[in-house]
Amino acid sequence: MRRGLPRAADVLLSGFGLILASPLLALAAIAIKLGSRGPVIYRQRRAGKGGEPFDLYKLRTMHGGADPVGVGTPVLEGDPRVTRVGRVLRRLSLDELPNLVNVLRGEMAMVGPRPTLPAQAELYSGRQRRRLEVKRGLTGWAQVNGRAGIPWPERIELDVWYVDHRSPALDLRIIARTARMLLTGHGLYG
Repeated sequence: MRRGLPRAADVLLSGFGLILASPLLALAAIAIKLGSRGPVIYRQRRAGKGGEPFDLYKLRTMHGGADPVGVGTPVLEGDPRVTRVGRVLRRLSLDELPNLVNVLRGEMAMVGPRPTLPAQAELYSGRQRRRLEVKRGLTGWAQVNGRAGIPWPERIELDVWYVDHRSPALDLRIIARTARMLLTGHGLYG
């Protein structure tokens, strides 16, 4: 099986990322608390490598009780469930920074298919289940090729392509493209 970045690189990058992001995380936590009631950190059960469930950590961007139920309700631009602070956090993808804790814990990698809800993973075809062969990623091939701006089946195909072609060089390319996308906000909403 092809390999991406080594675990040591994930630990180093995620640890360094958390240190660099700590002032932003502190400001975001204050803004979340001042902007709406509820916890700062949002946890949601996701399907990890092999479909194994884990708790994904994110900054809360929605009003309390607005969490979609079931297979998941897409969040579109202007969604009333998203708080004012949440719109900014999502636009800049800052809500995903706590995923770095998941990377440190070994539940995720820096690069790989984004984690999905277990109910979504249960509906995968045999080919689609291939995206579960690697750890979930903070960013991935589908994210740098359109993010939420492309249809779900196409995202899954891009993730399967990544599983077949992953390498440290590809992972570094994805990380660089992710940094560019974060600066432009390109492809955040469909």
